[in-house]
Formats: sequence, structure tokens, C-alpha cells
Amino acid sequence: MEESKTIKVLITDDHTVVRNGLSSFLMVYDDFDLVGEARNGEQAIQLCDELNPDVVLMDLVMPGMDGATTTRRIKEKHPKIQILALTSYKEREQVQSALQAGAIGYLLKDISADELAQAIRQAFIGNPTLAPEAVNALVQAGREPEINLGHDLSDREREVLALMVEGLNNQQIAERLFVSQSTAKSHVSSILSKLKVSTRTEAVSFALKNRLV
Repeated sequence: MEESKTIKVLITDDHTVVRNGLSSFLMVYDDFDLVGEARNGEQAIQLCDELNPDVVLMDLVMPGMDGATTTRRIKEKHPKIQILALTSYKEREQVQSALQAGAIGYLLKDISADELAQAIRQAFIGNPTLAPEAVNALVQAGREPEINLGHDLSDREREVLALMVEGLNNQQIAERLFVSQSTAKSHVSSILSKLKVSTRTEAVSFALKNRLV
């Protein structure tokens, strides 16, 4: 990410106090531009159409359309918009529904300002961020039987998957493994195909859930 690039952020939360708090937080950082606030899912979809934000902070439990459904609707229309689930809930079902809907990260509202800022920056460049509680929920879910456990991944692909779990992008993976960026991209594409997932975030979620790394 270029240092001069301003990240356009949209807040979605049904609580005015939370929106005000997040708004004040965003104004502290020079690289964030708060482009809008939505009080429900329907308004979030409308504002994404109008404002085309880079990152959406998404509450999950809202009256009417919930956050997971809103996330899925936004990603269907605007696949380049990155969505960070920001919630008070850490139950497995909430985590899974948000990530399956297309959220790139799952954070709890007690996160520090600097941690949230870093998660927004990581989301902007396509890297997932998961709260430790979300990771634990996915690991616990790994005790359940799964049809595809990823046993056909090669040793190199498992190595790449481990780096994806660390949050590394293709360029960083290439540098870590001393391979070309196109080779790293090819490995990532193969991993997504073998795990039968469509996004890096889903691959990370699957890896943690099934203890592949």
C-alpha cells in the first residue's frame, strides 16, 4: 500500500454510540477517510453502491438484515470491497457465518485502537485478521467431521498455507520461500481449489478449523 493512499472506510452498526466512537477513532489516523455511517444492513448496501468504500466495519447482530447477510450482499455486488466483522460475539456459528459470507476478518469490539487500525490496513491489501477468540472457535469446530480435510495438499502447499495463516500476501510468501510471485500465486490458487474455497480468508478459516497447519 502506498503511504499516500487514503483508505475509505464505512461504518455499519445499529448503535449510535458505537458509530460515534468508531468515527472518533478513525479521525485520529491520517490514512483513514470515514466516507459514511450505516445504521442497518439495507443502508450499508445502499452506501456501498453510492460511496464505494475500501473497507467496511460490519456489526453482525442488527435489526432486520443481519451482518452476515449484509456482507454476502455487498460482496456479490462489490467483490473488491473488504469487510471486517466487528462484533461482541465470539460464538463459532457467528464466526463461520461471517467468514463464509465473505468477511476478510473477524474482530471483537474490545480490540485496541491500534489493533483495529492495523486490521483495516491489512484488509485493504487483502490480508485477513482474526481475533484469537475467533481462531479458538474455529479450532473447536475442527473436532467435527469434515468431508474434505485437505489431505491432498502437497508439502509445499501446506507450507504456503501456513504462511497464509500468518497473514502473508503473495509477494511476501514469494520472498519467504525464495520463489517468484507467480509461483506463489499458483500455489495459492491450487490450495483454494483443493480446499474447495473461493477466498484466502476461507482457506485460513478451513486450515485452522481442520488443523492443517
